[in-house]
Parts: sequence; C-alpha cells; structure tokens
Amino acid sequence: MSNAIIIVAAGRGTRAGGETPKQWQSLAGQPVLAHTVAAFKGIGRIVVVLHPEDMTRGIAQFQGEVALCAGGASRDASVRNALEMLEGSGVEKVLIHDGARPLVSRAVIDGVLDALDSAQTAAPALPVSDALWTGENGQVTGTQDRNGLYRAQTPQGFDFNAILNAHRAHPGGSADDVEVARAAGLSVAITRGSEDNLKITYPEDFARAERLLGDKMDIRLGHGYDVHAFEPGDHVTLCGVTVAHDKKLKGHSDADVGMHALTDAIYGALAEGDIGRHFPPSDPQWKGAASEIFLDHAVKLAEARGFRLGNADVTLICEQPKIGPHAIEMAQALARIIGIEPGRISVKATTSERLGFTGREEGIAAIATATLIKE
Repeated sequence: MSNAIIIVAAGRGTRAGGETPKQWQSLAGQPVLAHTVAAFKGIGRIVVVLHPEDMTRGIAQFQGEVALCAGGASRDASVRNALEMLEGSGVEKVLIHDGARPLVSRAVIDGVLDALDSAQTAAPALPVSDALWTGENGQVTGTQDRNGLYRAQTPQGFDFNAILNAHRAHPGGSADDVEVARAAGLSVAITRGSEDNLKITYPEDFARAERLLGDKMDIRLGHGYDVHAFEPGDHVTLCGVTVAHDKKLKGHSDADVGMHALTDAIYGALAEGDIGRHFPPSDPQWKGAASEIFLDHAVKLAEARGFRLGNADVTLICEQPKIGPHAIEMAQALARIIGIEPGRISVKATTSERLGFTGREEGIAAIATATLIKE
C-alpha cells in the first residue's frame, strides 16, 4: 500500500499512574495500544514504535500483524526512526499517531487522508471554545483571546518524503510533527477533529475512554452449523481447500461445509438468516457454485453495516479425511476471502469417536462462530 501509519508508543506515560506504561494498561479488556492499532487496520502498513524494553511484549501482542521499530530518546527521534525504516518502501502518504489515542474514528482518519490529496501536510484539530486564562501560583493573572486557537490531535498526515526530509533537518525537541513540518516551511491544512479522540494522559482518562468504548462498540456473536453427506467422488472442498478423498460431499453448490457454517455464523450475527435466504437452493444459478461467493456476500453485507470481523472459529467434525495437515492452508484461504490476517481465523477438526453419522463416515459436519465488531 502507498499509505503507512506510524503509531508512536515508546514513552513511559508516568502521569497516567500505574506500574505499567499507559499504552499497555487494560482498556475494555485489551491494552490501550491494541485498540489504537485496530483503528488503522486496512488503511496501510502499520509501524508501531516501542520502547526497547517493550519489544518482546510487542512481538507477543501483535504476532507479526504490524512492523515494530525501537524508539529513540525523544518523541521526534522515535518518529524519525520509523520514517527511516519506511524509506524506499513505496510509501507516499504517512500518518503519525499517538499510541495513547485509542478512540480515533475512521472519519477523522479519512479526513486527513483526503486532505493529503491536495496538501503536503494535514492534521485534525478542534477550535478552542472555552475561555482561556493565564495564571501563576494558583491565581488567575489574565485572559487569553481564544480566536484562532485550536487543540491539536493526531493522526497528523504528511507527504512521506517531505516529512522525512523535515525530520532529518530538524534539531529535535518538537512538540509534535506539525512543528517539525512548519520548521521546514511546509503549510499545514487543518481537518476536523473529534471530542472522542482523547489522548489518555491521566488516570481518570481511562474511565472516560471505557465509557466511550461502551457507547461506541457494537459486538455481535453468530453461530453456524452445517452438514453434508458423502457421495461417490475423489475429493472434498473444505474451507476453500481441495483435499483428496475417496468420496465427495453432496450439495447444491460445491458443498463446502466449513465455509457454509462460517457464512451462516456471519449472517446470524447480522440477524440475516442463513445461506438459503440469500442463495435459495431452488435457484439453478447456484448449482455447483463456489461457496466463496456466499462468504464474500456475507462479509460485504457486514461491512456495509459498519462491522468488521473480529475473529472466526471453524470446527470440522469427521473421521476422514484428516484435516490437521490442511488446517493452516484452510485458515489462510478463509482469511484471503474475508480480507483479514490469518491470525484471526481458526480452523480445527475433531472426530465423533465413531458415533453417529460422522462416526460412520456418512458425511461431515461443521460448527462455526464469528464475532462482528462495529466501533
């Protein structure tokens, strides 16, 4: 992708309290940083900048889903390390975001990206609406005109080469990357920020973020179950993978029992019935159809309603053929169709201990669970 996202999370965050740096503290059951990374999935290559002491934790948390970069002695040094790592990778637009802003919305992100079509630099902000005072020793000493003042947010977006050269020329000590850009003579377009795009700084910010996540997130769980009988043949298609076998599965389509169960799980989470509602077996156009068509339709229906697939788990129930040697390939095939990383798809198998129709090798059953998330 020509977009890249640098998420800066190398600080220690002492003002937030706790023994653990704020980006690793729990928010709605996940580290703050995990929420931040999730907000940018599918937009471009993600580079997370971590304190050298946190690299092992980052590897365990993200399992290769993002690139990791060791931070420097200051924020701008950390950003420069990531920019240097991305040089030569074909990146045209780069977003630089604070790891402690886990509630950034897609609207804010898209606003910055769209602005970069005509500007070298763009950043979200909110106009200051409160009265401003100056003060000293706990006393008000004066007032400050708020006209023309903005509260800066991230992600701040840049033409990649322009911000890389700006950082190389900057002496260091900047408050943010907009300051670096302006020091290099770049103009900065202001895009619309959001009150929900808070930066977790103090202990009380966690409670506010929890409330916002609770209001914002819609999590759906769906289950799917399917069965297909065997008939004479020389292979079966399971979760998009062809497996040699002395029988095949009988069905109106390609009878991919695993993919059918997963498709029904997604439909179920959306309260949209099952495959039969959307692709009636009475319709001859679906005879022999690839089940990938059904799964793709369910995924696109979820996306149209603002959901993404959080994870999916498929269990195939049969005595034969053996699924284990093909399970990883099956998970990769499903991930490709759905458009997510394979680490969010599980495919596994079990037998029924020679009991029932699967135990008698009369067919294969599948159970699937899918989690849909709207943020």
